[in-house]
Amino acid sequence: MNQVKKRETYAVSDFVSLVNQFMEQLGIVHAPLVGHSMGGTVSLSVAIQYPERVSKVVVVGSPMVGSSLAPLLKLAGLRPIAFMLFNMMSPFRLFMKYYSRIICSDPRFPAMMDRDLSRTTVESFLLSIASLRRTDLTPMLPTIKVPSLGIYGDKDLVVHPLQWQPMQKGIPHVTIERFFTSGSLSYAGITY
Repeated sequence: MNQVKKRETYAVSDFVSLVNQFMEQLGIVHAPLVGHSMGGTVSLSVAIQYPERVSKVVVVGSPMVGSSLAPLLKLAGLRPIAFMLFNMMSPFRLFMKYYSRIICSDPRFPAMMDRDLSRTTVESFLLSIASLRRTDLTPMLPTIKVPSLGIYGDKDLVVHPLQWQPMQKGIPHVTIERFFTSGSLSYAGITY
């Protein structure tokens, strides 16, 4: 079996290509895709670019438009801010332990956030968030012909809670499920 090519960048388009390569390498011809947050944006992008690969799509708290990200997250995707944060990683991780309690009531969330921050690099974080900020799927959503499900919390502080609207307007076969009293549903598949 051939090796999946190692990526040097972390753009949404790179993740889309990796999903296609992964399916190719494993001989998966057609499958449902499920993604949360940026993973949902990637899943929809796979359905747009490789429609023959996808039987249905489920997204959870995913942005259709990168400008819908929380202001602090958008700032962190700017090169000077990202480098400053990563050069001050200890205070940043301490801040995120506090801030994560605001965006999520699940007591496990701060530890998960801290674990993920300890494993990331400045380049991967910066490039993936910067790429997500530039993403706008709305013009291509009508090309998605498979059944799609969007799940959103109306009190989401990470991705604007109205990101279900472009899905509903653009995708012909879509179902939207809203959780009116929930915040972010986008981190690790846990309902907050």
